Amino acid sequence: MIEALKSDEIVRKVGGRFKLTALIQKRMMELMDGARPLIERNDHMTDLEVVIEEVLQDKIAIDFGGSGIQEAAENQ
Repeated sequence: MIEALKSDEIVRKVGGRFKLTALIQKRMMELMDGARPLIERNDHMTDLEVVIEEVLQDKIAIDFGGSGIQEAAENQ
């Protein structure tokens, strides 16, 4: 299992589990359709590992303005 998915850091970074799932699904489809990874990919990385690393490195994120998805409120 991918270690980053065991932590809540990636979930908080995106704004929730469902938003993370939607982001992963969209980016996986892009990679399968021939998009280039935004990180340096080694020979043993799966597409899922690439997507997770892109999220962790802030290479991809949800476009809240263009997607119609409501951004999570900041904790006060």
